[in-house]
Amino acid sequence: MEIGKTYTITRTVSKEMQASYLGSGRVNVYATAMMIALMEETAVACVQDELPEGDTTVGTLVNVTHVAATPVGMNVTATATLTAIDGRKLSFHIKAEDECGLIGEGEHERALIHTDRFHEKTQAKLKK
Repeated sequence: MEIGKTYTITRTVSKEMQASYLGSGRVNVYATAMMIALMEETAVACVQDELPEGDTTVGTLVNVTHVAATPVGMNVTATATLTAIDGRKLSFHIKAEDECGLIGEGEHERALIHTDRFHEKTQAKLKK
């Protein structure tokens, strides 16, 4: 993995992505939660193909602003740029734009994990 690597994903806003549909607001616009999910998906995809078999990343921090509303039917494009690698911690600058410009941006961190060990540790919580 190299600092500066970027990845982009574009989605069309659907009714199911509205704040009013999700219950995160009462307006019929692209929900902040959906914007963040797309940003995270983009960060995952940015590095996943470079990880060993059985490894992935999990989100540990999201700090973003949502600065403009997007209506249903418009495309939203998210871009993740890898900005730092510190041991198992990966840092990204993430941004989202609709067809009229910037709608959100911020910072996102992910931790490198071994999937099997992660699931074992998580499932052990049920035995406590």
